[in-house]
Amino acid sequence: MHAINAFSALSAREIGKFMRQKGRLFSALVRPALWLLVFAAGFQNVFGVAVIPPYESYIEYEVYITPGLLCMVILFNGMQSSLSMVYDREMGLMRLLLTAPLPRWYILFSKLMAGTLLSLLQVYSFMIICWLFEVDIPLYGALTALPAFILAALMLGALGLLLSVSVKQLENFAGMMNFVIFPMFFISPALYPLWKLEEAGAELVFQVAQYNPFSHAVELVRFALYGQLNLLSLGVVSGAFILFFSLAVWGYDPQKGVVGRSKAGR
Repeated sequence: MHAINAFSALSAREIGKFMRQKGRLFSALVRPALWLLVFAAGFQNVFGVAVIPPYESYIEYEVYITPGLLCMVILFNGMQSSLSMVYDREMGLMRLLLTAPLPRWYILFSKLMAGTLLSLLQVYSFMIICWLFEVDIPLYGALTALPAFILAALMLGALGLLLSVSVKQLENFAGMMNFVIFPMFFISPALYPLWKLEEAGAELVFQVAQYNPFSHAVELVRFALYGQLNLLSLGVVSGAFILFFSLAVWGYDPQKGVVGRSKAGR
């Protein structure tokens, strides 16, 4: 019961903070909506998308990029949630949380799950926008893609959690996010199929994209929207989540991790 109360309190705090920030949901939706309405319209005739799984026929470009934009929402929210971790640590709130009579991994996982709930809220809000603009996404995809959304949010949230371990000041976090968010997003199949990179001779970029965990998050969501399962992407995203979260828990350990070493140095 104590663990459940702690999870409920952390979730309520994150959601309440999100609701008080009136422009946060708006800004989270404007970014992908601009990509969908402006970028897709401009490049509709430039990027032809061949018939590739999970699609059974030729599709409009806006349909292809929608899974990538959904994952973009998750990616930015994961980094935003990690920013709040850095803020809480600077204000001393994180120290109080980590000294609670609960396992450290459980407290961090509760923070991660709270961020995942916010990601789901934003993702489904953006899906409604897609349907309003008549993007051809199957309605059943909202249900079949739910596990993929959750797993992708956990993985990207765990990555942000790991980054927050080594970032000591809010000013430094923005720069680090730029070095993480944009390479992960652009070197992925979010905006174009990876075979186009290989066809264009960008072999190095193609190989990097193959090992980019965000690439597999996009493909996991893409297949799930059509009721299909990409086993390779499922394995990569699950493995990356376990790795990132384990390293984050180790980093927040005052005896072993980066936080502990920084305190010892002071």
